[in-house]
Amino acid sequence: MNKPTIALTMGDPAGIGPEVCLHALNSAEISRLCIPVLFGDADILKRCARRLKLNDRFPVFRGNDFKELQRVQQPAIADVTALNHAAFTPGRIDANTGAASFAYINAAIDAALAGHVAAVSTASINKKALALAGIPYPGHTEIFADRAGSDRWCMMQYSEKITCTFATVHVGYAEVPKLLTIQRVQEVIELSAESLERIRGHKAKVVVCGLNPHAGEEGLFGDNEEERIIKPAIKNARTKGIDVEGPLPPDTAFLPWKREATDVFVCMYHDQGHIPVKTLAFDSAVNTTLGLSIIRTSVDHGTALDIAWEGKADPSSMYCALRLAVKLAGS
Repeated sequence: MNKPTIALTMGDPAGIGPEVCLHALNSAEISRLCIPVLFGDADILKRCARRLKLNDRFPVFRGNDFKELQRVQQPAIADVTALNHAAFTPGRIDANTGAASFAYINAAIDAALAGHVAAVSTASINKKALALAGIPYPGHTEIFADRAGSDRWCMMQYSEKITCTFATVHVGYAEVPKLLTIQRVQEVIELSAESLERIRGHKAKVVVCGLNPHAGEEGLFGDNEEERIIKPAIKNARTKGIDVEGPLPPDTAFLPWKREATDVFVCMYHDQGHIPVKTLAFDSAVNTTLGLSIIRTSVDHGTALDIAWEGKADPSSMYCALRLAVKLAGS
């Protein structure tokens, strides 16, 4: 069977993205699984490789050269020249690196939408740098959903230890209740069940968390979000044959015995799921976006500017993202 070609995006060049991506290109295990093609600034990658004494001898072609991309049979670099090198300093947030990371993402998405790569695996970007560059997206998830033309999508943090999906993501807490609707919670339940069945090969057990303490305590806490929104969404999902339970109190939903019996937890807001995922599976969790016309996975960590370009970055999460991308591409 032919190995899939997977696009990597370099992430914010000031962070650890260049380092973890270079490790992926040099990994014998990753090369056995797929053909990794790194979308980023080739000169910056070479500069990072020289500093860290990493191999950078890979074929290089223009990032929009799809004919060359189709011919690639080994790890390679798709050169997307988008960075002002004179104004660049590793470890520093600025608009220059935000604009460059956005360009790398778009080039890889172009390749995926055109069918020239089987999936995209992304290194971390810096949300402040994106904002400084005037880019109107809070993160990867929203960029991919917009570019892929998806109106039914959600974020998933996947690992063998714990998997969470999210009804809302990069918004302030005050905004969460206004964004929750029966339709939104139901579509996240459905996407979660579909995805975990695809990954694990059996009908998924879904657990839905409440929004409020004690899952609202029968309307005592909050504005009856559990009664008005979450319970009706669960009821609707059950009519479609989904094995779903909830809403459960968020403070007890993630206990060890419950995790063992659950394939995926549907969470109402960002930290409700990210805290247990990063506590239990920081180095192995993979961020992916469900409901897209293309496959996208990502590392589950930030740009780590404090250790950027110092040879301290752990590429484990990138390897996990690539493994899941290959699995999804073949399923």
